[in-house]
Amino acid sequence: MLKRSWILAVLVCGLLPAIPVASASAVGRAEVAALQVALRSAGVYSGPVDGVAGPGTAAGVRKIQRRTGVGVDGIAGPRTRRAFGRLGRHPYGSRAMGIGDVGWDVAALQFKLAARGFPGGPVDGALGARSVAALRRFQVWAGRGADGVAGASTLLALRAAPARSPVALLWPVRGAPLGARFGPRDNRFHAGIDLPAAQGRPVTTAGFGRVVFAGYQAGGWGNFVVIEHRFGLRSLYAHLSSFAVRRGQSVSAGQLLGRVGATGHAYGPHLHFELFLRGANIDPMSALG
Repeated sequence: MLKRSWILAVLVCGLLPAIPVASASAVGRAEVAALQVALRSAGVYSGPVDGVAGPGTAAGVRKIQRRTGVGVDGIAGPRTRRAFGRLGRHPYGSRAMGIGDVGWDVAALQFKLAARGFPGGPVDGALGARSVAALRRFQVWAGRGADGVAGASTLLALRAAPARSPVALLWPVRGAPLGARFGPRDNRFHAGIDLPAAQGRPVTTAGFGRVVFAGYQAGGWGNFVVIEHRFGLRSLYAHLSSFAVRRGQSVSAGQLLGRVGATGHAYGPHLHFELFLRGANIDPMSALG
């Protein structure tokens, strides 16, 4: 739970009240993320864009207030927001957003899209091609017209809670510690979980299904496997040192899939594990428990 003192110190926008504790994980987090983007751009905050109104965020607000001669109260009100220029303008929901738009609302939109399983590169307050592609994917997923414009209908759809796994799955590396979790990382989004383990350790299937991909991606996941399960659910296993399955093969739960490695972009031997529900990244912990 976020500390109430920090939550009350950050305003959603110039015309809205301070973020209450109860909404810190919903509306509040995207608004705090937008503030963090503006603070990073101003060079007064170097922490992650995670939507958590902690001490670093509040300190950044006070720094920009001292720099610009605004009263130092730690509250990102209208006068403080003006100091951020374009990244302080346009409260979330005040306009439709399309490619090329820049602003506070764009940063909040990018954060909301990522949190609902549609990351589009850095959360930086600028709606570029990657962000628009993520927006279109979300619109298709939510049954909205995929026009790449975040209007009222799209913003309404984004109010829904993030999707969760419809089935329980097995841990793909038994006994491995949980490393990086699903969620914000720096100003981007980590779309899965990491399970550090020794090179060559067995990786097993999280559930029964069919292998739809087993191959190599240069510079990214390295050797990886994708399995299609029921209900539109897919699981992905990346950075493998070797495969034990092939494309088109039916597999059972707990079957040997491959072995832990560090292929692609990897900081060391580990399994990067992702889940997709009808194309949306979902938190693997909603299936693994």
